[in-house]
Amino acid sequence: MTVSPAPRVAGARAWLIWTVGVAAYVLAITNRTSLAAVGVDAAERFQADAATLSLFAVVQLAMYGGMQIPVGVLLDRYGARPIMTAGMILMAAGQLTMALSPSVGVAILARVLLGAGDAAVFPGVLRLIALWFPAQRAPLMVQLTGIVGQGGQLLALVPLAAFLHATSWSIAFGSIAGLGVLFAVLVFALIRNRPAALAADVSVNTDTGAIRVVTSSVDTGVGIRAAWAHPGTRLAFWSHFTTPFAGSAFILLWGMPFLTAGEGLSRTAAGAVISTYVIVGMALGPIMGELSRRVPHLRSRVLVLPAIAVQLIAWVAVIVWPGAAPHWLLYALAIALAMGGPASMIAFDHARTHNPAHRLSTATGLTNAGGFLAALIAVFAIGLALDLQGAGTPATYSMDAFRLAFLTQIPLWVAGAVFIVIERSRTRAHIGWTKPPRKR
Repeated sequence: MTVSPAPRVAGARAWLIWTVGVAAYVLAITNRTSLAAVGVDAAERFQADAATLSLFAVVQLAMYGGMQIPVGVLLDRYGARPIMTAGMILMAAGQLTMALSPSVGVAILARVLLGAGDAAVFPGVLRLIALWFPAQRAPLMVQLTGIVGQGGQLLALVPLAAFLHATSWSIAFGSIAGLGVLFAVLVFALIRNRPAALAADVSVNTDTGAIRVVTSSVDTGVGIRAAWAHPGTRLAFWSHFTTPFAGSAFILLWGMPFLTAGEGLSRTAAGAVISTYVIVGMALGPIMGELSRRVPHLRSRVLVLPAIAVQLIAWVAVIVWPGAAPHWLLYALAIALAMGGPASMIAFDHARTHNPAHRLSTATGLTNAGGFLAALIAVFAIGLALDLQGAGTPATYSMDAFRLAFLTQIPLWVAGAVFIVIERSRTRAHIGWTKPPRKR
């Protein structure tokens, strides 16, 4: 069923709802990266080797990625308000469990809860944007949401680490849990699923503004198969798979141990490098978004593939540098990795462009899962490589061990780039921009 709604104008109510939603997203990012600055503290608290420490991030990422499609279906059925509220409560429960956890097993359960709650927030904000703002403004609002949300990484990196060292593990993580409860109340009290002018929840095509009333859950199996059958969705998946994983592995877990225990930087100097990664990523967001809008037919060639190449070159330069890398090279690495986040947002442009409204959420979920699948592979592979070299604990971390461990990222870049090239060619042929290759 299709309806013709009254034109939507982003009034004060819309901006209030977006502000609350994006603030919740900032807290979700803080929760997601809360182990980044205290990885060494976590290893010491739980007496965990590198593979076990990786497992904390892996289970969190796996839960986040695995929940993308179920969350999309739930958002279509029930709207953003209850699903985002449940997400904030789950994250609060996860951080409270982490604050009180006496063992690795309980801490892993905490990360499962955290990943499940985190999965509901960003898709929920995207849905609010589609329903409360004019369709023509949606791409800009999505980029703005991503930029503001990344500020949560800065909160996790320096203030959280300083607060933990000034107080205790339980107080620091318990305080984040308290913030989660507060934001659950704010989300439930202030967010509304849709404007009053819309009589029912709808799915919105942000390219055309076409609105489709949602009366029940979509046949998920059919929707997934139909979305994946389009080469544009596969192009979106591999674009999101390949561009952000190195930065995610760096910011979620391995950046701080590498910079301090490997490169010998102080916590303050390492925090400055990682903060550069976050700030540059925020600055590049609107630039990448505008370029993506201007050259939709060249997104992969001039934005996605170059971002992958720059990250690969920067990491290889750090790995082969004799001795400790100079500070300028580490900052260059942070800047290169920062390109991955904004480049990964282009994947959602692919998903939105090549899918109709009735399966847009499914295609977006598939796309979003790609980046987190690659990230969990990278995080675990780095930890496993450290363990295999006998450098799996903070006392045995070494520069040479980290160098070899970070080489495990290269196959992911290569494989992802190959699939991007393949699916780009298939997508262009599918939509008639090029002729399909002749079958021999």
